[in-house]
Amino acid sequence: MMDWLPSLPALIVAIPMIAAVVLVLLPDFRLAARVNIGASALIFVLSCGLPWNLGRGEYLLADHLGVQFVLLTSFIGLTTAWFSEDYVAVEFEAGRLDAPRLRLYHAMFQAFLGFMLLALLSNNLGLTWVSVEAATIAAVVVVGLPRTEAAIEASWRYFMLGGVAIALALFGTITLYLAAQPIVPGWEGMSWTGLARAAPQARGAMLNLAFVFLLIGYGTKAGLAPLHAWLPNAHAEGPTPVSAVLSGSILNVALVVIIRLREVMEANALSGMGAIHPGPPIMALGLISVLMAAFSMWRRRDAKRFFAFSSIEQNGIAALAIGIGSAAAIFAAILHM
Repeated sequence: MMDWLPSLPALIVAIPMIAAVVLVLLPDFRLAARVNIGASALIFVLSCGLPWNLGRGEYLLADHLGVQFVLLTSFIGLTTAWFSEDYVAVEFEAGRLDAPRLRLYHAMFQAFLGFMLLALLSNNLGLTWVSVEAATIAAVVVVGLPRTEAAIEASWRYFMLGGVAIALALFGTITLYLAAQPIVPGWEGMSWTGLARAAPQARGAMLNLAFVFLLIGYGTKAGLAPLHAWLPNAHAEGPTPVSAVLSGSILNVALVVIIRLREVMEANALSGMGAIHPGPPIMALGLISVLMAAFSMWRRRDAKRFFAFSSIEQNGIAALAIGIGSAAAIFAAILHM
């Protein structure tokens, strides 16, 4: 079974990438919708086998945390692809989306799903960074597909804010890698498993610098206030199925990275090497998100914007629990996510 382990996560990641290429070439959007459903169903079925194949390879990691969210993400992908079959037909008949844009919609849907799964299964902080950014670009393309002025503005806002956030996360990624090098030299210093070994002995000052940039970068991707400005517009103006995927998947992917980062910081703080305790900053972002979203929802009448602010609030609650950091709190955060 262990020999099969590296191939199963790789297969789960490869299927949506291959499906995206196939869907770009299919001229019939109705056939493309069925291929989208079939690929998503296959991904979900394969994901159901991951809990019995836990372990790690050089680049991929199937652990208890990641596998839970692979299952959730693949299930959301399946149900959203199923909903999309009728949705795209209505949008086509109404003239809001033409055939070329529907072809792009299905292709980007699978690319978005594939990169999210890669981020969850990655055992490399750099690969995680690339995956999250690639998923963001795919989502940006889909959000702008209606080609209305509001949709294009939402797409560009998402791209600009997401680009700044991921640039900050890149600096944090490099700093975290440099902090691990004296203890775990070479490429393994970029792996989550290598970072876990290096954390208790790494220089606390470098970890603190990395933590600040990574928290801002991935906190923006998680939609935590005050870093959330892209989320309401992306929800409201993009195709409706994308709202479900954004809320149920990409926000969770960013929170999973924050959970892994928290473990690294806490190990160093407990060893007395100078890292700050990661709980208070994460709790602060969570509390701000809950308060901001609560007041924002009170004034919303548009359903999609209402659900966007609801997503910010729910992620704020999860972040608050992650910041608390006890076993019960982390369990509650994961359950809430």
